[in-house]
Amino acid sequence: MTTLLIGPADKTVTITVQQRTCTAPQDAFRILVPIDLPTVFRPVAPFPGISSVKNQTEAWDHAGPRRNPQFDDGSQADEELTEYVPGSSFAYQLTGFTNVLSRLAAGIRGEFNVNPDGDGTLIRWTYEFKPLPGRRWILAGPFTPLWRRYMVAALDRCVHVIETKDNKRAGAAPGRVTARSSGTRVPTRSFRPS
Repeated sequence: MTTLLIGPADKTVTITVQQRTCTAPQDAFRILVPIDLPTVFRPVAPFPGISSVKNQTEAWDHAGPRRNPQFDDGSQADEELTEYVPGSSFAYQLTGFTNVLSRLAAGIRGEFNVNPDGDGTLIRWTYEFKPLPGRRWILAGPFTPLWRRYMVAALDRCVHVIETKDNKRAGAAPGRVTARSSGTRVPTRSFRPS
């Protein structure tokens, strides 16, 4: 059984972003869960992208599997899928960072929620940082807008992959993405991977 990183008494720093897609919730979830991390986690200064994933123990479709995301600056982290509700949500823990995050946080709990939204889906993604002693002010202050920008870019790529794969399955031309982050409307635009 997994020991959860964050408990009720922990004072964490939480960052949430969300985006809408015209894809149905069950299809969005099916595509999102096993998504190729290097495709969606590209560098957004000052943070590195993910270059590969190593040591995945099992399929990423139930609580328990582990893997090691490899960042393009040569660092890595330990990741474990801790919760999985088919068609609805999944959560994971990131620990063992070998980059600057090791000096700021004991670890991170990430969670994706996929919810019906009219004819499409609202995807909400939350990162909850467990700060090291004396580091909460950094995570809650100057770090937050930088990390939010990183998350918005990654979620934009996730939605692009979801809509592209869903449209290929349906035999339609790719649609346009309408995005939201923390209640702020992001202009509809085409996405081209970097």
